[in-house]
Amino acid sequence: MFRKKWCAPLFSMACAALVCFSCAPKKNGSGTAAVGGQEFKNGHALSEGGAAATVVAKKSPPVPVDSRHDDLDKVLSKMSKRFRGEVSIEKKDYDAFLSDLETVLLDEKNNSRNDISLYYLIDKTHFVAEDDGSVYEPKDLVELKNNNAYVVNKNGMQLRREAYDALSEMGEAARKEGIQISVSSAYRSYSYQKSLFQHWVDVDGLEEAERESARAGTSQHQLGVAVDFGSVSNDFAYTKQGKWVYANAYKYGWSLSFPQDHEDVTGFRWESWHFRYIGKNACLLQKKWFADIQQYMIEFIYGWKQTESYRTFAEKNGI
Repeated sequence: MFRKKWCAPLFSMACAALVCFSCAPKKNGSGTAAVGGQEFKNGHALSEGGAAATVVAKKSPPVPVDSRHDDLDKVLSKMSKRFRGEVSIEKKDYDAFLSDLETVLLDEKNNSRNDISLYYLIDKTHFVAEDDGSVYEPKDLVELKNNNAYVVNKNGMQLRREAYDALSEMGEAARKEGIQISVSSAYRSYSYQKSLFQHWVDVDGLEEAERESARAGTSQHQLGVAVDFGSVSNDFAYTKQGKWVYANAYKYGWSLSFPQDHEDVTGFRWESWHFRYIGKNACLLQKKWFADIQQYMIEFIYGWKQTESYRTFAEKNGI
């Protein structure tokens, strides 16, 4: 009876010990142990050859790259050294900038569809002409006449419809504040500009004429969206009218074309009286992102319109 009571438990304990021994990791001379055919060392699984295997976390899919950012980098890199010194559009602001830019570009849908863009680049190296190379003339010119909003200093002056309406709006606002807007020059034809430039060559010589007058085909006046206000001298900036226009013109879409100390940028010396109509949103874009220099913004838009990003945007929005 004694054997039967104690032999069974002892036998079970022995079997358990054998099982545990067979399950324990088998150590070899290098200090590694194997379990189920997989070798371990210091708790780390070993790969083939004995190197510790690294557990690689599953990577998240890459964030899609906005191709517009690449195009923006390219356009900005091609701008002038002075532009890049005065205009700062940081990468963290790219999305905000592009949103503002696209708002301005969408405005082109509301402007004359049968005429050139209000943001057309025209300067000493960029001429204006019809698609067939013939002389350009605005399609929707409206004659300016004396009215409650402004006075004209000579008869027969004209503007494109968009500029005409904006001038009337600005003139009305000025009148309510006791300011009278006077217009001295507006649209000029190619032939008129040609004779005017020659006049200044005869008076001042070619070098000086190039600083103060545009050659035919390169004048903003030919676009039908530029106005010379007041006395057509820099005294205008210090008059009541001039001070009001400087402070308020942007609210009605008018932008100073040839600011002080930027002759190397615009090609012309300071003309405090010369404003171009570009639209309200464009004026805000110019002030916010382009150091309030019209030439910088117009040059940038010209470059942007060469990109695939713009072509895709224009096609999508029917511009």
